[in-house]
Amino acid sequence: MPEITSSLFWIAVLQIIAIDIMLGGDNAVVIALACRKLPPEQRNKGIFWGVIGAIGLRVAMIFFALQLLALPYLKIVGGLLLLWIGVKLLVPEDDDHESIEGGTTLLAAIKTIVVADAVMSLDNVIAVAGASHGSIVLVTFGILVSIPIVVWGSKLVLTLMDRFPMVITLGAALLGWIAGGMLLTDPAMPGVVAKSVPYANYVFSIVGAVLVVVVGKTIASRQAPVAAQDVSAPQAGQK
Repeated sequence: MPEITSSLFWIAVLQIIAIDIMLGGDNAVVIALACRKLPPEQRNKGIFWGVIGAIGLRVAMIFFALQLLALPYLKIVGGLLLLWIGVKLLVPEDDDHESIEGGTTLLAAIKTIVVADAVMSLDNVIAVAGASHGSIVLVTFGILVSIPIVVWGSKLVLTLMDRFPMVITLGAALLGWIAGGMLLTDPAMPGVVAKSVPYANYVFSIVGAVLVVVVGKTIASRQAPVAAQDVSAPQAGQK
């Protein structure tokens, strides 16, 4: 674990915050949908306790993920999953929030927030575990700092993503960077690999970042003409 006074510690914290912002933008939407049927005087309570419950559950999930990543081959699996998550970040997806039901009671709304966050957070858990270098202190600190940003600053973040697509590309590249490092540091990875490749950690990380961006952009560019045809087909049928 990096010392709290070292630059590595604060770089890891910034990575965790960036991951939570990039992969947690939907959390604010889930919270709003879960609390929309509550009386106005209970909505703030629903948001507060829902966020507290989601934070606690996510820290617990990441704690167990850190233990599992110490086993051989699981960092390799986690790294490959993280590469795919980074690629998916660059590929447009349909909105699937219609399945989030609003709770009519405070307890129901809190339960909806916590359960939905747990279901949606697998990508977040893997990415944060990879960036934390095995430190639950880093995990907890990074999440505590980033959750308010995600919840109350999500509209700003989403606006920036819409106006500046490079933000999404950089976020996907960050996931690829972390994935490359995870692959190299798996206990099953032969030590000769790191010794035979100069600056192996940087090489693996850079390759992971480039791979995610190239594959993601390629898939997105191929899907764009198909999506355009799907939109124009009904219009042509109406003429």
